[in-house]
Amino acid sequence: MRQATFEPTLPLDPDSMPWIPAGPGKWFRPLRFTSDGWSELIRLEPGCTMTMHRHTGEAHAINVAGTREIFGTGELVGPGNYVYEPAGTVDGWRAIGDEPCVVHIKVTGSIEYLGRNGQVIESVNAESRRARYLDWCREHGVRPAEQILGRPAVTGGRRRRRR
Repeated sequence: MRQATFEPTLPLDPDSMPWIPAGPGKWFRPLRFTSDGWSELIRLEPGCTMTMHRHTGEAHAINVAGTREIFGTGELVGPGNYVYEPAGTVDGWRAIGDEPCVVHIKVTGSIEYLGRNGQVIESVNAESRRARYLDWCREHGVRPAEQILGRPAVTGGRRRRRR
């Protein structure tokens, strides 16, 4: 019988964290970086858009506040609504209404932002998003949150220990 080990959960208070600029009317708050993806809060001001993009892995999104309209389908996603996007999904959306739209998103793989002709104009993955966060922290004299950066490597189900 395996013995249970208990490790700290390392709670994070996103409300105490600053929003990091990601473009006109767009900000993000990283929550966690892993080897295969990341989790973050995205905030868009009313009228701002998340340009068309393709997911190379799946994405899970929950609207925390505000409403967004999905391009192409016209679907409205409001507070508390959940959206699953399988790998290969191409979508874009706009924040609508009178308040900012805040979305908690968990992404695996990359997000490829697309130009007018469908060409990839930018690709974002966990590594590039993590680098952007660390650059912002360095530029603003902010200590990166350990909870966001992840835990030490695990091998064979156990943590590596220094000798």
